[in-house]
Amino acid sequence: MRTNRQGLLIILSGPSGSGKDTVLNELATLVDELEISVSLTTRNRRAWEKEGVHYYFVSREDFESRLAHGEILEYTTYNGNYYGTPKTRIDGWLAQGKTVILKIEVEGAAHIRALYPQCVSVFLMPPSLQVLAQRLVGRESENSAEIERRLAIARVELSHAGEYDYIVPNDILDYAVSDFRAIVRAERQRTCRKAYMIQQVLDSTG
Repeated sequence: MRTNRQGLLIILSGPSGSGKDTVLNELATLVDELEISVSLTTRNRRAWEKEGVHYYFVSREDFESRLAHGEILEYTTYNGNYYGTPKTRIDGWLAQGKTVILKIEVEGAAHIRALYPQCVSVFLMPPSLQVLAQRLVGRESENSAEIERRLAIARVELSHAGEYDYIVPNDILDYAVSDFRAIVRAERQRTCRKAYMIQQVLDSTG
C-alpha cells in the first residue's frame, strides 16, 4: 500500500548560475514519483527558458493580485523582481506520498522551513565565485551591471548556506546529480516517512 506514505518536501536553493535547473532536469529523469514545483516570477523570460517549465512568467500586477488572494505559499524579491511558490498542488502531492522539490531563494526557504518543519533543505554550491561569474557571462542573458548585481546577491546567499541540511557542490554535474539523488533516497527512508510500514508488516503476519 502507498496511500499512507508521507511525502517528502525538499527545498533547493543556490546562487544564480549555480546550476539549479540543470541539476533538477537531470534528477527528474532518475527519480520516480518526483514533482518539481514551478515558481512564479515577474522577471523577463530568457531566450532558452520555457513557460511552465522553468517558471511561470507573470506581470507584477498579476503576481500582486495572486498574493492578495492568498494564492501564493511564499514569496520574495530578488534583484527587483517577485518570485513565489503557488499554493496549489503542493499539499496534494505530499498527501499522495510524492517527493516535491521547491526551487526557491534563501528568504523563501526560511519561510518554508517554518511552515513545513519536516522539510529537507539543500544548497547547491558553486566551486568558486570566479566560476559563478564565468557561468553568468556564458549565459549571455545579462549585461555586466546585471552580472555584478547577481554576484553581490550570491555573496549574501552563500552566507546562508550553513542554515541548510545539505550542501551539494556543483563542480562536476554528474557528481552533483548523484549526490542530490542520494539525499532523496536516504530521506525517503526516514522513520517519520516510513512509520506506516511497521503496522503493515505486523498486520501481514498471522
